[in-house]
Amino acid sequence: MNSYAKNRRLWPVGIALAVGLAFVVTMVALRQGPPQDDTARLARAVRVIEVESVHFFVEARGFGTVRPTQSFQGVANVSGPVRFRHPRLMSGNIIPAGTRLLEIDPSRYELAVAAAQADLGALDTELAQLEQEQQNTRDLLVLERRRLTLAEREMARARQLAEQGVLAATLRDEQERATLQQRQAVQGLENGLRLIPSRIAHLEARRDRARTALAQAERDLTDTRFDAPYDLRVGTVEAELHQHVSPGQRLFSGDGIDRAEAVTQIPLPELRRLLALVADRRAGPDGTEWPDIAAQVDLDALEARLTLVGTPEVRWDAQVLRMANGINPDTRTVQVVLGVDEPYRRARPPERPPLVRGMYVEGVLGARTPEPVIVIPRAAVHGERVYLVGDEDRLERRRVEVGFTQRDLAVINAGLRPGDRVILDDLTPAIEGMRLEVSHDEAAARELVNRAKGVRP
Repeated sequence: MNSYAKNRRLWPVGIALAVGLAFVVTMVALRQGPPQDDTARLARAVRVIEVESVHFFVEARGFGTVRPTQSFQGVANVSGPVRFRHPRLMSGNIIPAGTRLLEIDPSRYELAVAAAQADLGALDTELAQLEQEQQNTRDLLVLERRRLTLAEREMARARQLAEQGVLAATLRDEQERATLQQRQAVQGLENGLRLIPSRIAHLEARRDRARTALAQAERDLTDTRFDAPYDLRVGTVEAELHQHVSPGQRLFSGDGIDRAEAVTQIPLPELRRLLALVADRRAGPDGTEWPDIAAQVDLDALEARLTLVGTPEVRWDAQVLRMANGINPDTRTVQVVLGVDEPYRRARPPERPPLVRGMYVEGVLGARTPEPVIVIPRAAVHGERVYLVGDEDRLERRRVEVGFTQRDLAVINAGLRPGDRVILDDLTPAIEGMRLEVSHDEAAARELVNRAKGVRP
């Protein structure tokens, strides 16, 4: 009974709490929040650029090592002590063309030249003497033939007189004997005259051999001197003053400084795309293309430059000289030889070093498209779509066809037109039709156009 009375006293308190709680819940449900702007809640801030069509600078890049176009190796062809060595014949020095670099003692070879000249002079004298002897024999033969004619006439009269009994037989025999002796004299002169041409030929052969010996002696004498054939930079020097050298011994080396070349490894896909811009599709008489690449491609139409790897501000204008034979099967690259004329020009070491042997460089080939194309940043392409700012500043996800990419640029074949506003930022999530807060990035647009045109920074 007491417990029941106690509970009845608590009922008013519970009812009051329930009513209060119901009032609080009702007020919260009916409370109005602060006013909200749906446009501000949904709009996303993005940076955009307007699409432009430009003459795109198509590039092909590769790396290679520099080597001189001309290289001189000083190798001894004769033996002897080194009599002279230029004081600047040391590694790294530049020596102008025509400078005497090194000389081997020429005394022995000068004596050989003098001996060969003396032998040749003696043979010339003998040959002249023999030719004079030939002329004298001819003159004497004319006289002896006349004497023979007279002797034969005298013998004919002697026979006639002997037959008539006027001349004794003894006198006739003496006349016949004299005639035979004269014939023998004439025959001897004729035989000697026939032998003179062979004697002349023999002397001429000896003279030719003497001339060869003289030429060899003069060549050996010339080989004792080493002159710079062109302006060169000395490489290694292995000969010392007064050192005895032997034939075949390497003395020094040098590189020409008029031109340097770099054999760069260019990826085949990039090179094919580039060469398609300067290809000359001429056909031969049978309807096939000329097999010579020089006849198909105008290499002079390609722009080229070399950049020192690790120091991109150091660069040289170059030209495409040729394409080496074959393709590297491992890297699928083609060897393209780039040349730089006068690589030491404007050299200011250490800020701008000369282009020397062994430098590791990057070669860049390029040509501009004949027609303007659409170029956008590569990062603006999301799969097969590009994010655009459409009507009422709402997001448009448009499908595009990418022709090719080059570094951080993408060339678009279809799907964009000049004036379209391409979004540079990566929207996540990218919902078609979502509101955008647009800001034009003029600096990015200028940089894009300059890079597409190949303008150097």
